Amino acid sequence: MTWTAHEVELPDEPLLGPERPMLETWLDRHRATFLQNCAGLTGEQLATASTPPSNLTLLGLIRHLSDVERMWFRVRLAGQDVKPRYSAPPSWDAGFEEIDPARAAAEYADLVAEMAEARTAAAPHGLDDTFVHERHGEISVRWLYIHMIEEYAQHNGHADLIREAIDGHTNK
Repeated sequence: MTWTAHEVELPDEPLLGPERPMLETWLDRHRATFLQNCAGLTGEQLATASTPPSNLTLLGLIRHLSDVERMWFRVRLAGQDVKPRYSAPPSWDAGFEEIDPARAAAEYADLVAEMAEARTAAAPHGLDDTFVHERHGEISVRWLYIHMIEEYAQHNGHADLIREAIDGHTNK
């Protein structure tokens, strides 16, 4: 049987209430929106390039976002000694290279696991807590949530277009 990415439900966003649950839920909505763009696709489809000569694929985005989650939450915020899975400085684009459709199920699972690890890493920190970024200096947890929402929003735009090119599906 051929593996396909599973369906994902969007969490309902809170319209009122405290800031922290709003930021957490909006980030989770963006995470789920990205996974919805992968839902029902095979490894081969996830590895399909958007528009040649670009090497942008949903599988490449899965790998990239896995590293983004890992580096921002686990390494920078929580201080864990873990390395990026797919790419590292000076070329953060390495995650878009050497794509293997046979690894899609494992790499999709890596992303979902990194999302869970990120939630765990952020849980003990208040929004006003800070950490030090190697280039930008002191950053708040609030800024981190906003940055991650922005990161996913940008890549969800890419994912929407790639998915539509693959099979005509749109998240409307």
